Amino acid sequence: MESGPGIKMLEVSRRLVALGLNRGASGNVSARLEDGFLVTPSALSPEDMNENDMVRMDFAGNVVSGNRPSSEWRFHRDILAARSDVGAVIHTHSPFATTLACLRREVPAFHYMIAAAGGTTLRCAPYALFGTQELSDHALAALEDRRACLLANHGMIATGKDVDSALALAVEVESLCEMYWRTLQAGEPHVLSDSEMAEVIEKFRGYWRR
Repeated sequence: MESGPGIKMLEVSRRLVALGLNRGASGNVSARLEDGFLVTPSALSPEDMNENDMVRMDFAGNVVSGNRPSSEWRFHRDILAARSDVGAVIHTHSPFATTLACLRREVPAFHYMIAAAGGTTLRCAPYALFGTQELSDHALAALEDRRACLLANHGMIATGKDVDSALALAVEVESLCEMYWRTLQAGEPHVLSDSEMAEVIEKFRGYWRR
């Protein structure tokens, strides 16, 4: 196994904990690698991991090297297989994103930065048991033409061309979810129209591919 991607995934996994986006062994990270991908291991907190714990898998779902992959390897595999624009996937149980996910609430265009997730809303995928193909199918549908989504009663997925860009988006999504939650404490926000969001999306075109 090449050590470079594993080290970067370890750094990002620990950064997610430091930022409060994950706690303990919750959440997971993957990165495309040649004709397969690396994914963080099951039931290990980032502080107890090293780069050699990353599990290499192929797109058929076979472990090429390493021990037990994250229970969520299916949606990592399926997203990377379906989306050539995605090089890394981050899943978190961050507090505000998970709060809204437990409300099964799609986040509307209350703020123009919702466009960072790729569209006019931050979708919430229907609930399914963790680690199942059903959950992966729901996540793929929620991510159609999107870069991030919520998972009902579960958490958040953010994608990127690499783990750094996926991390940046995860931080942005959590911030947006916090702002939306706080706005709801005062009332219902004024939501930007589709035409207003279309202007934002056009202005952002190409920005997230840098």
